[in-house]
Amino acid sequence: GDTKHSLSLSLSSLYCVSSTMAMKASVKGKFDAGKSTGVGSLAFNAGDIKLRATMTDATLVAGPTLNGLSLAVEKPGFFMVEYNVPKKDVRFQFMNTVRIAEKPLNLTYIHSRGDNRTIVDGSLSIDPANKISANYMVGTNNCKLKYTYAHGGIATFEPCYDLAKNAWDFAVSRKVYGGDMLKATYQTSSKLLGMEWSRNSKYTGSFKVCASVNLAEEVKTPKLTAETTWNLEM
Repeated sequence: GDTKHSLSLSLSSLYCVSSTMAMKASVKGKFDAGKSTGVGSLAFNAGDIKLRATMTDATLVAGPTLNGLSLAVEKPGFFMVEYNVPKKDVRFQFMNTVRIAEKPLNLTYIHSRGDNRTIVDGSLSIDPANKISANYMVGTNNCKLKYTYAHGGIATFEPCYDLAKNAWDFAVSRKVYGGDMLKATYQTSSKLLGMEWSRNSKYTGSFKVCASVNLAEEVKTPKLTAETTWNLEM
């Protein structure tokens, strides 16, 4: 009786540990006309805390080496600490939500110790269709203000004003073919026009195909890139 009881207790304890330490792996590949790159990550969920290791192709191709390796500890929605191993640089990120007139204001504070750079990001949801957001790099004039309008959960319109460049950027996206997304962007300062087609599926992974052309260039040659991501849960 004691043997069966201890065996069942051990199995239940093992199940609890394995369920709380669920592991997720993802591999992302990026391809363009000149080169291809890859990024892989392993994430472990330990209760509310997520542990993640990220590696680029530079970590494995010439190695293994520490190039491109970063380690992170995260509590989603609250904080993240990321350590870049080869650069010996630490990046802190803190998230919080406060309410202004019963509207949620999401705030994110990001500080990189290596280049002593601090960014504050905030977004205020006025209603399900309208959102205002701002991104500011402390101590500089780098500030972007963006308005997002979502129409019926199908189309999104996003004008963005860049204070540093004194210029507007525009983005329009629309859902097509069920889960696919088409997006068009235009940067007025650089006259860069972009088109993007993406799909996100938890069964087959996700992919994104981008085409961009600089309208200011005399020879308007499109630049093509493709990204694909595979996810695996264990």
